[in-house]
Amino acid sequence: MEVNNKKLNKPYSYGPYNKFNDTEQWIRITEGCPHNCEYCYEPKEYKVFGIPEIIRNDVSIMDMNFLCKPECYDILKELADKRVNSKVVYYKMICGFDFRFITEEIAVLMKEARFKKIRIAWDREYIQQFKLKDTIKNLIKVGYKPRNIQLFMICNWKIPYDICLKKLDLTKVWGVQVADCYFDGQVSPNIEPIHWTKEQIKDFRRRCRKHNQLVSFGIDPNARQVGEKHKQGELF
Repeated sequence: MEVNNKKLNKPYSYGPYNKFNDTEQWIRITEGCPHNCEYCYEPKEYKVFGIPEIIRNDVSIMDMNFLCKPECYDILKELADKRVNSKVVYYKMICGFDFRFITEEIAVLMKEARFKKIRIAWDREYIQQFKLKDTIKNLIKVGYKPRNIQLFMICNWKIPYDICLKKLDLTKVWGVQVADCYFDGQVSPNIEPIHWTKEQIKDFRRRCRKHNQLVSFGIDPNARQVGEKHKQGELF
């Protein structure tokens, strides 16, 4: 199968989606994205399927670019009104939000719809830092804590390792978390080098894990282990 002239190497899900277990529900409300990125299999044509019946208080939304549709305003308002067993519903966006569409108005609606952690995709160039910084400011302004904002970075792709290190430096300044996502859907421990080396992949994963520990806890939870190694002379 081909989508936008891109050969699918791995299964990709299309169409409306609605599954659940005893505690959580997974849904897809819309489909399509205008950007046609070469590392993504989402079609350009967009569709709106509507919100299925919400039967869990924790809902994961699987849309690839939810905010690019004009209907997103009404959908966010509808999500905010949902209740299950007289209790509010909390949401998370699995694939992240496209920061290019996050205005202050949208940020308010996202907060009112109770998205607990905001995931944003920073897959492309370093120059996008200016718009990203404004987006993070908007999210903080409406009540999100920096540690509850997470930036996706595509790794092992054409954005070089050293540029991703620069991005990681900025996330330290902003105090937000990072999710290192690997090209073509590869997941650890089965990541094969494509545009990066094995050493770069391993090092970046290590740096991201440590970064998120520092952001989450405000301290290094491994400090005692480091101290013991110093005492034993292992770090000299």
